[in-house]
Amino acid sequence: MSPHQNNERQAIVAERIFDGHRWLTDSAVLIEHGCVLGLARRGDIPPGCRLEFIEPAAFLAPGFIDLQVNGGGGVLLNDDPSPEAMRAIARAHRRFGTTAILPTLTTDTHEKMRDAIAAATVAAGEDGLLGLHLEGPFVNPARAGVHWRDHISRAEMTDLEFLRDLGRAGRPLVTLAPECVPEGFVRTLVDSGVRVSAGHSEASAEIVMRAIAEGMSGVTHLFNAMPPFQGRAPGLLGTALAERRLVAGLIVDGFHVDPVSVRAAFAAKGAEGIALVTDAMPTVGALRSEFQLMGRPVALKDGRLVTREGTLAGAHLDMASAVRNAVSLCGIPLDDALRSATLTPARFLGLEHERGALVPNARADLVAMADDLHAIASWMKGVRHPPAP
Repeated sequence: MSPHQNNERQAIVAERIFDGHRWLTDSAVLIEHGCVLGLARRGDIPPGCRLEFIEPAAFLAPGFIDLQVNGGGGVLLNDDPSPEAMRAIARAHRRFGTTAILPTLTTDTHEKMRDAIAAATVAAGEDGLLGLHLEGPFVNPARAGVHWRDHISRAEMTDLEFLRDLGRAGRPLVTLAPECVPEGFVRTLVDSGVRVSAGHSEASAEIVMRAIAEGMSGVTHLFNAMPPFQGRAPGLLGTALAERRLVAGLIVDGFHVDPVSVRAAFAAKGAEGIALVTDAMPTVGALRSEFQLMGRPVALKDGRLVTREGTLAGAHLDMASAVRNAVSLCGIPLDDALRSATLTPARFLGLEHERGALVPNARADLVAMADDLHAIASWMKGVRHPPAP
């Protein structure tokens, strides 16, 4: 840990800064004790600050926040639901500008889920680890995707017993199919401090609205693992597009969702209703092109992670690439793409005063991006990763 974080004021200077709300030019982010003091024009930087200059044509933005990260750096959380694995995954994504993640465990045994909950309870709050995302096991087997069908189950109220500790694991998230849980299940989770998101589901609009009334606030990987939208059967997809109380995760890798559908989602919900996610697997930040997912081989082929049957199995995607794809492939304005990677996920988790925007007293978590939208550095609490030369 750099000593500068504790005893010096910093000023990170850039030609352009996106603070989460607006752009500033020829300005600096002022930092003290790992927190943002404010932003200042270059000529107004207080004396005594340690200056750090970002290369010309690059810009600063809040660090990215990823709500769905299965793995990275060669590590898959389902293989090793431990604090060490969570830290390794977070480190692998940091080089791509991601300064906070929800490590994600897909459908697995109750023992694995208990281990992951215990690990997140220990690790949450450090190394950019926000908590835990349990994606399953209460999903619809008709929309299982690559989830382990043997461990998919229909929820009973008694299942809340093994989830009772989840609310202590930072800012946890559970993805479930609303049609596969009993009435009151969502409300009990929400009352215990857990965010609930609908996914891998064939729920009708009526069932989705009932879950929203119980406190459900998200949708997992919009368009994927759900029926297509129909005029007379809007289902989860139609309700997600129409309902502003729902924040929808979106995988923008060029494979999971067509660029036109990405534009339609942003047109319907705005950047405040879309959170870019990676659904990342162990290949991200690692020199490997194959891994095992629940005993099934998964290979990286032409940018896609697929099983032998050709089913998509997560994504080989980092958040800087998601932002870049949103802009270059889909025509989303850069401001909106950045908000969907920063402030929107922060608000979804109730962390908008701490993360997602460069405002006074927020954590000094930042990313520097080149003009081609590749991440060139990141800072956590004012400490640069990788270290400045």
